[in-house]
Amino acid sequence: MLKKTVGNWVDGDRFFDRHDDLLVLRDAVLDGTNILLSGQRRMGKTSLVRESLRRLMAEDGISTLFVDLEDASGPADAVVKIVSEARRSASLWQRVAGWLGDSLEQIEAEASYEDIRFALRAQIHSGNWKDKGDAVLEAIASKSGGQVVIAIDELSLLINHVLKDDDYQMSRERVEQAREFMAWLRRNCQTHRDRITVIVLGSVGLQPILKQAGLSATMNVFSAYELRPWPPKTASDCLAELAASYGLDLPSEVRRAMCQRLRSCIPHHVQQYFDAVQRQLRLAGRTKASLKDAEDAYHTDMLGTRGRIEMDHYEDRMKLILGPVGYPVALEVLARTARSGIWTCGDRLDYEHELRTFGEGGETTMPLVLEVLEHDGYLARSEGGYRFESGLLEDWQRASLGLAPTPLPESGL
Repeated sequence: MLKKTVGNWVDGDRFFDRHDDLLVLRDAVLDGTNILLSGQRRMGKTSLVRESLRRLMAEDGISTLFVDLEDASGPADAVVKIVSEARRSASLWQRVAGWLGDSLEQIEAEASYEDIRFALRAQIHSGNWKDKGDAVLEAIASKSGGQVVIAIDELSLLINHVLKDDDYQMSRERVEQAREFMAWLRRNCQTHRDRITVIVLGSVGLQPILKQAGLSATMNVFSAYELRPWPPKTASDCLAELAASYGLDLPSEVRRAMCQRLRSCIPHHVQQYFDAVQRQLRLAGRTKASLKDAEDAYHTDMLGTRGRIEMDHYEDRMKLILGPVGYPVALEVLARTARSGIWTCGDRLDYEHELRTFGEGGETTMPLVLEVLEHDGYLARSEGGYRFESGLLEDWQRASLGLAPTPLPESGL
């Protein structure tokens, strides 16, 4: 029975649908194709990759490695992370044991994962990370060990950290450091193309960050694959299965209205909405949901304090990429789009003129701002300009401006 999971990745029995996406990733791995998995936040990229790795191990006997670089400070840390994660797999740890040599006994004696990373960090540093990384991947790619899939999560955050100083400025030296790491990754993907397959994913888009630094070409060894929202029917089926698991009755018209509210059925938002309705019913002491219950849950929970916390997390990621100059511009673009329903070419020209008039300097960031907002799922191109694709993201913005949510279509009332 499907269980709700809000705010964490899922696999196994908690994983729902995505059959076609799983097949695409499996075919890519078996063909040796490196994948750049893109898609807006909360789409379930980590869950999809985790479930793919689980199935590849169970059904195809392929060794896998999931490396999270969210807290990595540079290339040396990334190599340390790869070695540390290899220790979680007996077969992969055997492959790197020979490279570790005399230090293996000391590292294996360490009690915690963080202690292991600390011990490795003494050996792998800014002066030797490329050579050490080459040796590690050569060991992992051992011909006697079979194919390995390495999933690299939050590579975009690492590259963003390498590129920008505390003032979000990119120096020539920092760009060169980022280029060096991306070139190293690209070279190893090519060197071990028959033995190692790499899947790159993250909570923010990698392409806009690389493009900003003129490094887009470093990703040409990867095939892009975009993870899209669920179709309304899939989202409705998920809501029905969740309701059955928790002894609730969500009639089809209620599920349809919930999907219409979300407009873009991002898996995390579907689960979040179910959780809100379940809370609403529990407070009322009932098990059957009405359209009013769904609307009340949306207004009081999804757009309330809990929703605000979720939106803060979205905006923190956006600020991390755009910095103190581009971030306010992005917020203003979103606010003006929420007010009018569309961001047109005329709106852009007027706002850029306004920024120049007051000497705020943000007009130079407009191309990057729009690319990030589009790539990360805030806005989508439509006839006449940009619009919100997600009803929830639009209503979060409208709520912050003191505006009522967008009206439901008649069929959802």
